[in-house]
Amino acid sequence: MSRPPLPPFTRATATEKVRLAEDGWNTRNPEKVALAYTEDCVWRNRAEFVQGRAAIVGLLTRKWTRELEYRLIKELWAHEGNRIAVRFAYEYRDDSGQWYRAYGNENWEFAADGLMQRRLASINEAPIAAADRKFFWDMNAPRPADHAGLSDFGF
Repeated sequence: MSRPPLPPFTRATATEKVRLAEDGWNTRNPEKVALAYTEDCVWRNRAEFVQGRAAIVGLLTRKWTRELEYRLIKELWAHEGNRIAVRFAYEYRDDSGQWYRAYGNENWEFAADGLMQRRLASINEAPIAAADRKFFWDMNAPRPADHAGLSDFGF
């Protein structure tokens, strides 16, 4: 199985890879998202370290059980060879109705087949008022092409 675009990445293919990842995560489907990673992919997500697709599915299932109405925007930061760095922000609410915006950076490393073999994520978040939300589009759907990105918001 291969997952184009494949490394080595150009600016255009790295940007495409980032958008494909964003679209996948916005489905909030752990099994679908996990297919973008190698069977033995290594993750650091905040302070949690996992390895392998089954562990990734477990982490994402827990995440999206807590993070309701999740919407994510990713943006290319840098790329070279088989590596891509992204920055991102996402908004969600918890089960009490409190909204949050999380910000972070990810470092990605890809196998030759285009599957991600390493994902290192640093994330922090802050509570926000519902009136301060910025990310609006249909749930479990890709961000529309005309919706503002991170740079547009000044994030």
